[in-house]
Amino acid sequence: MSQVFPENRVVHPIEQESFRRLRARLDTSHFPPLTRAVVERVIHSAADLDYADDLVTDEDALAKAHTALHAGAPVVVDVEMVAAGITRRDTVCRLKDAKSGPGLTRSAHAIRLAYEDVGPGALWVIGCAPTALEELLTLDADPALVIGLPVGFVGAAESKAALRDSGLPAVSNVSEKGGSAVAAAALNALLYHPATKEFS
Repeated sequence: MSQVFPENRVVHPIEQESFRRLRARLDTSHFPPLTRAVVERVIHSAADLDYADDLVTDEDALAKAHTALHAGAPVVVDVEMVAAGITRRDTVCRLKDAKSGPGLTRSAHAIRLAYEDVGPGALWVIGCAPTALEELLTLDADPALVIGLPVGFVGAAESKAALRDSGLPAVSNVSEKGGSAVAAAALNALLYHPATKEFS
């Protein structure tokens, strides 16, 4: 029998079994509620248990972001692949309108354009381009949360380290791995978690 989750989300039995097997192989019970939700959904999206030690989260930041998200804060993504993975929420992606220039990648320009659209208080989900994350850090974006999980051997780990050093509320990881699927999964974890849940 399918299980009903927040906002009438019906979870397919295959997904339920996948999470059961994940928890059989990895004890996540010590994580606080939202951290656990993010860690498990990221691991589920990548079938990679190492994310349990690689992800960097903060429960208080997640709780505030969760409140903002369920209150309707805008969600900005760096690429359409991230947008495609986010369910039950419209997103802003300006990559199609962006152009590269001297010292500016197309991904970075897209972040500038998106910030012009949404202003402060958005949730930013970056799963592809390190330069998008780097550009976001130059803006006075005052984000509700930055999910910074770009992937690659050039600039990815460094941009995520810069995100952590910035002091912004964030989800990141230490290694070069990441990508659109795991970034979308981290946002979905907050979307799927009950909006009325208390985090104490």
